[in-house]
Amino acid sequence: MSAGALIEEWRAYLANNRRRSPHTVRAYASAAERLVAAAGLADWAAVARTEAQHLRSHLAARRAEGLGNASAARELSALKAFIAFARQQSGDPDPAPPRLRGPRIKKGLPRPVTPDEAINLADGVDSLAADDWIGARDRAVLLLMYGSGLRIAEALSLTGRDAVLGDVLQVTGKGGKQRVVPILPVTRAAVADYVRLCAWPISANAPLFRGAKGGPLSPGMVQKAMAQARRALGLPDTATPHALRHSFATHLLSAGADLRSLQELLGHASLGSTQIYTRVDAASLLENYRKAHPRG
Repeated sequence: MSAGALIEEWRAYLANNRRRSPHTVRAYASAAERLVAAAGLADWAAVARTEAQHLRSHLAARRAEGLGNASAARELSALKAFIAFARQQSGDPDPAPPRLRGPRIKKGLPRPVTPDEAINLADGVDSLAADDWIGARDRAVLLLMYGSGLRIAEALSLTGRDAVLGDVLQVTGKGGKQRVVPILPVTRAAVADYVRLCAWPISANAPLFRGAKGGPLSPGMVQKAMAQARRALGLPDTATPHALRHSFATHLLSAGADLRSLQELLGHASLGSTQIYTRVDAASLLENYRKAHPRG
């Protein structure tokens, strides 16, 4: 078996058996490809013999290339999964991956934008766009992220079947997990405006949001439009499309939403991923206290 065949089989397993997202499949396949190339591995038995010290050396080389802590931790996770799969494929009675602890990662606080800033950004991408339909498109995407907590990939995965929105929308998130999110009237109206103005026909099986030449809209184009609006409004570099999803979560928590409900709305696999927003809200409360208290 060739190294390329190993990677293709691994990619197919992730996509078809584990139903991982395309982004995860690409990242895990790339990590495996680097290990296979560096160690000269050509079959599943060879991959299965990879031990903790081999992984440690490989990751040390990657760190020397400038890989940060968070990226190194993700790569280690991908390689452990790859080796566990190899051990299954080779009939190893102990398919567990090598025991190796990843680098400690300090979790930073998400930096949400205020409700006014979120609306101003959505209006800004609209007013700064070269064409009316492109401005309406970008505004609709940003409002889906802010108003419904969608990831940018989830918003761009919508098809023509979603063109007429109701009060709720079913979306497919990471790992193929489905959830139902609320749709605000302003978001529903924004999507309807885009559909009315779109320069390309909206068909049921095609992407709802289209690029200037009619193909699927890329995340990079949304990020570029928001960066332009962010500069025009004098907002910091942290005001990214993903910050709108953070804002959705933080504002709901401030309004009294419980963590379990927030977990469902965000599509987090574990409550731990959602709990970071309690730190965001606490930080906001402390900042307001310091500004308001006479001894602050």
